[in-house]
Amino acid sequence: MNERESRLAARVLDALLREDYGGLSSRVSRSREGVRMTLTGGRTVRLAPGLLFQDFVVAPEERLRLGEVLDTLAEVADPADSEGVAAFSEECAQALAASRLHDERLASVLATRPSYESLAAFVDHPVYPTSRARLGLSAAELVAYAPEFAPSFELRWAVVPRAALAPGSATELPPDVAPGLAADGVLFPVHPLAVDEVRKISGVRVLDEARLTVRPTLSMRTVEVGPRTHLKLPLPTSTLGARNRRSIKAGTLEDGARAELLLRRLADRDVLVADEQTYAHAGHEYLAWMVRRLPEGRIVPVAALNVPGVRAELGDVLPAYLRLLLRWHVRLFVRYGVALEAHQQNLALVLHEGRMRLLVKDNDGLLASPARLAAAGVEPPDFTDRRMLTDDPHALADVFVTITLHLAAAAVVFGALPHRRAAALLRATLAEALDEHRGDPMARLLRARTLDAARLTGKSMITAGTLVAKERSGARDVNKFYGTSGPNYLRRA
Repeated sequence: MNERESRLAARVLDALLREDYGGLSSRVSRSREGVRMTLTGGRTVRLAPGLLFQDFVVAPEERLRLGEVLDTLAEVADPADSEGVAAFSEECAQALAASRLHDERLASVLATRPSYESLAAFVDHPVYPTSRARLGLSAAELVAYAPEFAPSFELRWAVVPRAALAPGSATELPPDVAPGLAADGVLFPVHPLAVDEVRKISGVRVLDEARLTVRPTLSMRTVEVGPRTHLKLPLPTSTLGARNRRSIKAGTLEDGARAELLLRRLADRDVLVADEQTYAHAGHEYLAWMVRRLPEGRIVPVAALNVPGVRAELGDVLPAYLRLLLRWHVRLFVRYGVALEAHQQNLALVLHEGRMRLLVKDNDGLLASPARLAAAGVEPPDFTDRRMLTDDPHALADVFVTITLHLAAAAVVFGALPHRRAAALLRATLAEALDEHRGDPMARLLRARTLDAARLTGKSMITAGTLVAKERSGARDVNKFYGTSGPNYLRRA
């Protein structure tokens, strides 16, 4: 066992305890010697108070083996979840291998002066312990295509029958992306990792020649074509859960474009919305593309703010970032009943001509209230995915707390500042944003769910994403499955 394995094992056990999978919390005991958890085989592990997201975590001095944690998982699991438990064990193995590979190549990657996107990929996910795993990809494929290794590569291309294009699809790629024209159909860019899947699709011809050099962004399935142009493509892998496939379903790009137009109408003067109106889908999860246009300026993903070198380069931007983030998201929630799934990967800072603004992208996961929008004089979008619409204010608050507050705000500020200072800054900034809407019922509800709450809701990501099938969990959306909670880091001690 080494430090890398012990660290991953502790994060996995923390996550399973936070989600209380299989009633794991029943194995926690308290005595004069402290708080401990009993693992399979009888070993006890000391727990320490958790600062964020959960009450207790594995104490720093404990050294765990991944095997003993997974054995405990298997023992508490419902037999109906055996397939999910096996899948999660594979996730853990792949995450450990990816972490080892990353450590081995870190120095050489840093020597290339990587982009902000690659630097952001160095940072582990704040909540999901096996985020480095990309299921089904080999070590060689990770080095060739994952953002943390800062590679560049050429795209492959397929000729798709024009009749296969879904309504709303662009009939051809923009000139700065397209490598040419196809006489017998429409050219579709294909990620090299998806070539084997595309070859299986009837009526589609994959070209032998690779053209157009790109670099992966933090998202991995989105690649950088140029400084202001990204291209989103489906990938045959899963991240943040075996059920979180990186393919692109029909209707997703169209819904994202509709969400973008809504947000453009609702944006503050300091908020920019990436242009994601140009896309195509050909009726298969591996035949899709979307061109994203970015604004002028230096663009820094919010996830990169947890990289010490980036923070030092940018200076003290956290207070201004939190004001931008929370003021707009609170206004969206209170006035319009909109909550964004804009986590630290889908948000960026744009620094241009002495001004800092917030950039949002990839909006197909937002939640919007038709009634609140209509009351504000805004026509609700006709989303294909009806899960994006709800008039339940608590469902909207769940997204605000778990995405905006936990991931976009708390994970960033607590990763950069001492705990007390971070809590005070976040508390004061959120209170200021809510005070602008004093008296509004939606503002009172959001205050009750955040500043005044005894506990803050959390997502059961491993449970819904890998361990338990939707038929048993009841999750309509694996990315919006709740049922766990943690201490309110916003309240004064």
